[in-house]
Amino acid sequence: MIQHFNFKPLFENSQLPGWAISFFYQRERYTAEYLKDGNIQWTGSTPPNEEDVKKMIHELMLYHVYE
Repeated sequence: MIQHFNFKPLFENSQLPGWAISFFYQRERYTAEYLKDGNIQWTGSTPPNEEDVKKMIHELMLYHVYE
């Protein structure tokens, strides 16, 4: 389960899509960029079960950003 999920716009103009995200997964902190096309680029290490983590991130972004 993802914990302490945070996101902020990549650009000062918040109308431009793209977000810096960070979260904890299995007691490790991960950071990434969530791009406008839904791709995730890891800026640090890649979490285990990457595909499962990506699905959780997409759900969180849909809930928080695309309400």
